[in-house]
Amino acid sequence: MPSNRQASSTILLHRKILPTRNTELFSTVINEAHAAKLLYATRDGDDFIKDSFWKLCDQLDVVMKVKGTDEILDYNPIGWDKPVNRCDRNCKDSFIFFIKNEAIQNSLLSCVIRPEDMTVKFFEKLSDNYLGLLDDKEDCNVIIKVDESSNTKLFQAHSTILRYRSLYFRNELTNISKDKNNIKTLDLKNISIQQFEIIIKYIYGGIFLLENHNASFIFELMLVAYEFLFDELAKYLETHLIENETHAHWLRLNFTRIYQKSFENNKFQELQKWCNDIVVKYPDKIFDSEEFNTIQENALVSLISRDDLQMEEIKIWNRVIEWGIAQNSGLPSDSENWTHENWTHENFLALKTTLQNCLPHIRYFQMSGDDIFNNVQPYNQILEKKNLWKDIIKKFMTNQPILSTVLPPRKILRPTLPTRNTEPFSTVINEAHAAEIASWVDKKENTYSLTNNPYEFKLLLRGTRDGFTKNSFWNLCDKQTQIVAVMKVKGTDEILGGYNPIGWDSKSAIYTYRSCNDSFIFSLKNGAIQNSTLSRVKFPEEAIYCYFGYGPLFSGGYDLAMSNDFNQDRKCWHKQRSYEKRIRSASTFSNEMSHFSVEEYEIFQISKKS
Repeated sequence: MPSNRQASSTILLHRKILPTRNTELFSTVINEAHAAKLLYATRDGDDFIKDSFWKLCDQLDVVMKVKGTDEILDYNPIGWDKPVNRCDRNCKDSFIFFIKNEAIQNSLLSCVIRPEDMTVKFFEKLSDNYLGLLDDKEDCNVIIKVDESSNTKLFQAHSTILRYRSLYFRNELTNISKDKNNIKTLDLKNISIQQFEIIIKYIYGGIFLLENHNASFIFELMLVAYEFLFDELAKYLETHLIENETHAHWLRLNFTRIYQKSFENNKFQELQKWCNDIVVKYPDKIFDSEEFNTIQENALVSLISRDDLQMEEIKIWNRVIEWGIAQNSGLPSDSENWTHENWTHENFLALKTTLQNCLPHIRYFQMSGDDIFNNVQPYNQILEKKNLWKDIIKKFMTNQPILSTVLPPRKILRPTLPTRNTEPFSTVINEAHAAEIASWVDKKENTYSLTNNPYEFKLLLRGTRDGFTKNSFWNLCDKQTQIVAVMKVKGTDEILGGYNPIGWDSKSAIYTYRSCNDSFIFSLKNGAIQNSTLSRVKFPEEAIYCYFGYGPLFSGGYDLAMSNDFNQDRKCWHKQRSYEKRIRSASTFSNEMSHFSVEEYEIFQISKKS
């Protein structure tokens, strides 16, 4: 219908859809006559397709009858104007409806309540235009230097966009002076190049693609987003991590780190709740972990304050006391053969101050008399003498009423852990490969059969599940021994790997060799690869190399090495030096080096079957 409508009090629409008796409903809300017949789908559209709609109804109105019902819907006074890109249009007079008709006994009218939601918005084109500025160096006046290990990349940007898109960059740029060319240079240390490439596109274009990024990368990017004060992006990533089932295994595997990080920043509300919901059911995950004494106070308080924490009260008390002592390096500890009789008033006062936010959440009156005598009484000086400790004594020695607040007992459900889904043994090697590797470990001349392989292969890391970065390697494999690494070379049938019985140690991971007589590297027969190749260590003093800037390293001469993003950058390589022979064909070498990327890699810990 043309936009220059003539005024009228009657609505004339095609009677096959709208009977005349229904036009009175529209007269109360429509001030113009819409008499022209629009698209009649059974006449003008071969099969009710969008092309017919845009051809006949561009800039016009629509009424429709719902198939299989007596329902009649829709009114739009401004029509649809076919846009180049997706957009909204503002309209205060539009409404939707259904009309009484045959079996439909009553009409219903629903007017728009948020006309601003229909404002024309060409965000897609705007985003594309701003992204184009990244490739246009004209008027760039900021250089962002991203340092990643030995790799550095410079990004040129515009201060105006950075300042108005990010409070972080606004603050940083304020404190940086311009050079002689009127350029400001900003150094970023704690972010990878790949992460910043995503961040800069988000800054300019407001876009972010989650495709091809694993949970480890998304988690680290979320931390970076919060550091740069991009709360919108960070919250989106936080929700995605929790709600996407493909990330569940990685979250459980890295639970302690996620728990600690989530409470370092109170903005991680969803992760904090997700973590607490798990810990209250399975408290051993945190309370019995080696990192318990390093958790944040707010994390501890949020746990012990919950009625549904599935843990005995006396164990909670003991662990809280242990945590409090660990926060005060000057307090005597068990390692010094101390006794409570040797504690000074200042010692107890220091512990009381540290635990002032924790002590109110302990359920003292739900403990047994033995627990009070053996575990609480030695620390009674940290409790409020006038009321709390006096009332605890009353509770177990007399029937007199007490004045202290009595917290309810915890709701102990004693749940069992859910049955774990059986995962495939490996996505890189098969049982025959495992038997062959086991025979090399035991230095057997004949390969073990599938039935008499004496080793179990416990999966510690899988690239597509846990990440293809050095961080995921060190997080999951640090200090582990009896390690077998296997990797599927991208674009070939090759399966390469190595055996490291002594492991890699992050504490010595600064250009450090570890001597080993029993390590080896190998290539396994697979597809077009007809024979396996075993290459034992030739120089044991150079067998294993530890450097936290890389992943697994067999020798400092990089006989087999993984660096950067193992999956993308062709920064994995093989060079024969400290081991007996090459494990890749000569055609893959250039200047004594053979570079490659992996499409999958796995780290196993092997142990003798019981």
